[in-house]
Amino acid sequence: MKFILKILFVILCLSLFNSCSKKDENVSIIEKDEIELQMIDSYTKGLDALEKGDALFAAKKFNEAELLFPQSKWAPKSSLMAAYSFYSQDYFGDAIFQLQLFMKTYPNDKRMSYANFLLAMCYYDSIIDERKDLKPLIRAEEQFKYVINNYPNTDFAIDAKFKISLIKEILASKEIYLGRHYIKKKKWIAAINRFKKVIEDYDTTIYVEEALHRLVEIYYKIGLIDESKKYANLLGYNYLSGEWYTRSYKVFNKNYEDPFKKAKKKRGNLIKKKFGNIFN
Repeated sequence: MKFILKILFVILCLSLFNSCSKKDENVSIIEKDEIELQMIDSYTKGLDALEKGDALFAAKKFNEAELLFPQSKWAPKSSLMAAYSFYSQDYFGDAIFQLQLFMKTYPNDKRMSYANFLLAMCYYDSIIDERKDLKPLIRAEEQFKYVINNYPNTDFAIDAKFKISLIKEILASKEIYLGRHYIKKKKWIAAINRFKKVIEDYDTTIYVEEALHRLVEIYYKIGLIDESKKYANLLGYNYLSGEWYTRSYKVFNKNYEDPFKKAKKKRGNLIKKKFGNIFN
């Protein structure tokens, strides 16, 4: 009899345990569904706010969506959307912080190439005055190079290459600006170093011609004629028909007059003469 009672007790316990287990499981599923619905609601509100131009509220809702369900596939997407929301309204500092957090939290996410490109764009678009502060420019260049090296077969890499070429133009213009400044101050060595940097580091930019001409001028002025001729020949070899070569040619030939300008001047005088004859 006692044995039968023990069996019945065990069966009752197992029954109660299974019942509680199923009940807990059902509650867990319900709670999970509710959290997911809240997350979707926050994400949707974020999209709506972003479309209306309210970037700060949009970022807040995207961050909220991520925190509600950090284990879901929506979490990394929400984090990245928060970063884009900040970027879209020029909150570059907040966007950079959010992107760095995204990279640390989701290092294997499939959208990592976009995250790195957006980070580079944050640095690039935060440039205010490259003559006073080169840090954002340098950081942007480094980040674009990272995109090219790590994601070479993406559209982001193509755009990154184009952005780097623009950055080089800006950096070259900075060197030219400083070189001209040193010429005015008659600091010849400092000026030479700036113009040489343009030739060596930014040889694909539009500023190479001027840099070569300035070297021709400076070396001629300080009496290093052979060095001056060397750069004049280099300028002539690469940019024979350019305006800067004409200027360099004048350094050695003081009475030289550009035939194109001469013809233009003659034509202008002829037109002026004919115009005068009409009303005389």
